[in-house]
Amino acid sequence: MWSSWGRPYNIETPLKSFDLTRPITSQFLAIGNRRSYGDSCLITHGQGYDMLHHNHFLEFNPQTGLLKAQAGILFSEILTLCVPKGWFLPVTPGTKWVTLGGAIANDIHGKNHHQVGTIGNFIPRFGLWRPDTGEITCSPTQETDLFRATIGGLGLTGIITWAEIQLIPIQSAHLNVEWLQFSGIDAFLELTKDSQNYPYTVAWLDCSHKTKGNATARGVFIRGTHAVETQNIASLRLIPHTEKSKTIPLDMPSQLLNPLTVSLFNTLYYHKQITAKKQLLQHYDPFFYPLDHLNNWNKLYGKNGFYQYQCVIPFKDGKKHLQEMLNLIANSGFASSLSVLKTFGSIPSPGLLSFPQEGITLCLDFANRGDKTHTLFIQLDAIVLAAKGRLYPAKDATMSPETFKTCYPNWKEFSRYKHPQITSDFWERVTQ
Repeated sequence: MWSSWGRPYNIETPLKSFDLTRPITSQFLAIGNRRSYGDSCLITHGQGYDMLHHNHFLEFNPQTGLLKAQAGILFSEILTLCVPKGWFLPVTPGTKWVTLGGAIANDIHGKNHHQVGTIGNFIPRFGLWRPDTGEITCSPTQETDLFRATIGGLGLTGIITWAEIQLIPIQSAHLNVEWLQFSGIDAFLELTKDSQNYPYTVAWLDCSHKTKGNATARGVFIRGTHAVETQNIASLRLIPHTEKSKTIPLDMPSQLLNPLTVSLFNTLYYHKQITAKKQLLQHYDPFFYPLDHLNNWNKLYGKNGFYQYQCVIPFKDGKKHLQEMLNLIANSGFASSLSVLKTFGSIPSPGLLSFPQEGITLCLDFANRGDKTHTLFIQLDAIVLAAKGRLYPAKDATMSPETFKTCYPNWKEFSRYKHPQITSDFWERVTQ
């Protein structure tokens, strides 16, 4: 039995190792490290192929930072190789336990989207295996339609076998970081405007705090820049994950994360910073991957798992729509145990189904409470659609076919490049 990271659904059919030399005649899906939260990495009616054994480095140029590796390589493995040589991932999500192929298939974004866009902008070429053609090379100038469809294409166009990724130069494994308390959406937007020169920005948000019945949107705005070696620090030192990691050994009681405990945690977290502004020198690992130091943290939600809900809404009337969403959540009786707020920039995403668009993105974690959770999501979806925003397929497990087709009007064009033998539970759900 296996599942996605959110664990709302389980798959009984065991995974198989992918073998290029063997023909595939049934429906299938390539599976990475299953860090997607919903059902985009699940296949109930078909065969899942485990890509984690395809994890070899193929080429690396330490002068240019161009890396070629098999698609099953983890970001953690890339960092271990490249950081000591003065290179870093151009875009990274909030976990380093994702595969290179999975990152491309979801066209991931990070804290630096406002300056560089998605990871698809840093992928010069990749190999794509399809049952009818075998392996072909895709790039902006070669098999360009498949290149655009595969970036952000959720693994539905073929199996990514290898990829090139252009890394960025760094002088240090540390970052100069500032934490700034804020209260209210206006304060968040002002900090965002003042932080455009910072390569990395993100905000932790307390969704449970209310003033006179309305969500206050208080939180901590975090911004950072790569440190330089003149600061006399151990410039490119790695911190092994195992040094500080802890493990959740078993499923916690399902009511552990309830409105009371989440509200208490949020209050303590907000006030742990005594001053309104805090500056620190921080290693890249806790800055980018704070949750990676708690192994199996998804077990905190119990056996029923949890849902992550991420949307983006355009800047136009964005404050109004965001406040409406926060009010709905604060008054719903649900508690988002982790809430993240940031903005996306204007750099276009290369993929037909890529998620980011210019605007404000809100990311929320909710324990799975069945129909009650789904009802809340339907209400949130309505606000997102009214704002002309969209939901993130890599995080989604509940959106309706109508919502998907409205959010992604390119879906019909994409369908021309989806391979008929490849499917997922997400695709079956949103295109029925």
